[in-house]
Amino acid sequence: MIDPSNPIRVLIADDHAIVRQGLVALLEQEPDLSVVAQAGDGQEAVKLFCQHQPDVVLMDLRMPQMDGVAAITAICAEEANAQIVVLTTYDGDEDIYRGLRAGAKGYVLKDADPDQLFAAIRTVSGGKKYIPPTVGAKLAERMDNPQLSDRELEVVRLIVAGKSNQEISTVLHISESTVKFHINKILIKLGVNDRTQAAIAALKRGIASL
Repeated sequence: MIDPSNPIRVLIADDHAIVRQGLVALLEQEPDLSVVAQAGDGQEAVKLFCQHQPDVVLMDLRMPQMDGVAAITAICAEEANAQIVVLTTYDGDEDIYRGLRAGAKGYVLKDADPDQLFAAIRTVSGGKKYIPPTVGAKLAERMDNPQLSDRELEVVRLIVAGKSNQEISTVLHISESTVKFHINKILIKLGVNDRTQAAIAALKRGIASL
């Protein structure tokens, strides 16, 4: 139910000023939505959440100082019932999983129709989850895929960073043969044939970022 007399108070967290301004202009057109604060990074988002106690937070995932997942975790530690919607350009299954696991109640892509964003805010404000079918499918795919161990995640992120086996062994203080062992396991789990394909798969799934 749209209730202009009791608008949903929204905090926007995004490191791009032009995106924040666009979101403010968009949300303020809706009679039941009101933007109460804007944050340019995760740390500021946590601080402003404590100050303003918004009904809903729109949280970008990739931000300086503190990323969206860390900010969601920190906010939910302060307020277990915080209503947070991830609003991001990233639809990798790992991004979705990490955002929701941290405590987000909704997940919307920035190329979504504005009505979908409004629906997400209103749904989450009402205490329900908002997971579009495409996002739900990616999440289900992630749950079905074999998961990389913490060490395998470290290795694949170093591969994405362009490190050689020797460099990876130095960074992680393990032997080159152990690095090769981990890489073989990574190739099997990601269903790819070589390091380049592993790096591409890791980037697509949101396991690693450039």
